[in-house]
Amino acid sequence: MFRSARDFGAAIREKRKALGWTQTELAARSGTGERFIVELESGKPSCQLEKSLIVARTVGIEIGDLKAVRSVPASPDDDLGFLPNFGDGR
Repeated sequence: MFRSARDFGAAIREKRKALGWTQTELAARSGTGERFIVELESGKPSCQLEKSLIVARTVGIEIGDLKAVRSVPASPDDDLGFLPNFGDGR
């Protein structure tokens, strides 16, 4: 399970390298720009979701149905302090 944009980007990078592709090749195969691939793999949190999903499918990562994902409560040592607190427990 991906817990951050950094985790997702690392998975993309790992699969790309396993396929023997450069960032330029992945960009061409997925119809994105090389800069997008660089930012995605570095974990930039504001990368566009649609493009990110296309890149994931291009390297063979299937995200799946989020409704089917089992919710796992965060443990105290999870690095989730960056998430916003809306004051009502969300």
